[in-house]
Amino acid sequence: MGAWAEAAQVCIFDMQRGQQEGHELDKILFFSPTDCPLPSQLSVIGLSEGLITFTRIFSPEAPCQLMQAEQHCHIFLNCEPDIWMVMVVEKAKEVEEEVRAAALEAVLKEAHELFVMFYGSIRALLHKHPAGDVARSCLHAFMPDYFADFLTGKKLQLPSIGDGLTERGTMQPVSLERDTVLHAQSLVGLLESCFGGGIVRHTLILFHGYLVSSTLPVGDTAALFSYAALRLTPAAIALSSSLHSAHKGQSTMQSPASRAEPTIPSTSPLGQDTTHPEEGVKSQFPRPLRQDAWWKDKDGFLATDAWGADNNGVHPTIWLQQSEEQVHLCVYQYRALTLLLLIPALLNGSNSLDTFTLLKEQLLDEAAQKIEKLEERLSKEWVGSNASHVPGYRYLCCDRSSKTATASPPSKVSTLSKESLSALNQVRAEIDFEKGRVERQASEQDPELEVCLRTKQNAWVIVRVRGGHELYTVQERASDTLVLASDAVEKLNKRHFHGQFSSD
Repeated sequence: MGAWAEAAQVCIFDMQRGQQEGHELDKILFFSPTDCPLPSQLSVIGLSEGLITFTRIFSPEAPCQLMQAEQHCHIFLNCEPDIWMVMVVEKAKEVEEEVRAAALEAVLKEAHELFVMFYGSIRALLHKHPAGDVARSCLHAFMPDYFADFLTGKKLQLPSIGDGLTERGTMQPVSLERDTVLHAQSLVGLLESCFGGGIVRHTLILFHGYLVSSTLPVGDTAALFSYAALRLTPAAIALSSSLHSAHKGQSTMQSPASRAEPTIPSTSPLGQDTTHPEEGVKSQFPRPLRQDAWWKDKDGFLATDAWGADNNGVHPTIWLQQSEEQVHLCVYQYRALTLLLLIPALLNGSNSLDTFTLLKEQLLDEAAQKIEKLEERLSKEWVGSNASHVPGYRYLCCDRSSKTATASPPSKVSTLSKESLSALNQVRAEIDFEKGRVERQASEQDPELEVCLRTKQNAWVIVRVRGGHELYTVQERASDTLVLASDAVEKLNKRHFHGQFSSD
């Protein structure tokens, strides 16, 4: 991540560590860029810790979340008790609207959520290994790969005002006919009742990266969906396979000495790993977000070496936070259909290999026909990535309880003027502030809000928030009055969202 060092910094620190004089570096668990001088790292973390401590006086349950300076914006996330993630973003010199803080905070939340799914909580790692070396190694194995997806060349592409009609951390469901839903349920029933002696605990089905079905709780579904969208869709596998083949071809031309697994050098006397994460990571620390981590075998199952080249075919292990389970992840892909099968991590060694072998054989023998039929039905109903487009509208609809979202496709949102996107960004920032205020008050009732804003170019930004559901719309029809614009939103609400945003 050193390529974007001048634009942003990301640090993770533990406020319980490094309390004695001379041991301040021990609190640093991760800092990027890693070549940042230690005094500068301590300066960023010292300022952050001071702001957190001061704001806790006035708001013990929700201290500092945002700090705006003249040239930088500081985003704070209390991801675990006394463990903080901070992103310091350099403000653009151009006269461009600053992106919402909540959009940047969502990036940190997703990074932490995925980290915990693969490694467990940071606090648990620190309790198990008090020296902190394991937690640091895991963070250095994971975080650079996560933020690598935001790099375009040497420029960091963080969320911008152009992303105002998107919501990170939500899932995009496929709209299905009733018979297709029943067929998907039938396939899930077969997978979870028969295969491998009935050991398939949960199943998640995706089609072109959209959610078809899941038997997981909402929180675990959203976390696994986020990972699948990044690395397990057919498009992601095609890219990963090409990268893997290229790297494999290069490695065969290297000498054995040059192909040896790098190791992390010893840490500094104060306990901070000073090695750049991309210069060496021990093989025992998995890199699930490595861009060439997965590829598709001839039998349709996905394989990976991100958990070590010598895993002997054992499938990777993940932690489900909501259901509190540790499971193996087994992935099968047929054309645009992706099946994620979760199997309890109770078996080891040859028993585990035998179980996976049996599972694969049974799936190919007994479920192949159902899988092919489901993929065929979905393909017939699939109308492409523009399926969510509603002519005349640019919108985003979020359901916080189910963590799902439906929105205008990016190609349509890109037609909006910069002024409209800026106005939407401002309104969303106000909505974020109001939702945060309600959360801090621990209110059991979701806020009910409605905002109508007319821009200088006569576009309308209308937002409705009702009972955990949020609808954001932008209409660029200069002749519309408030009444016409509101009526248009009401038509959208009734035709596509079952009237759940109506006032009456």
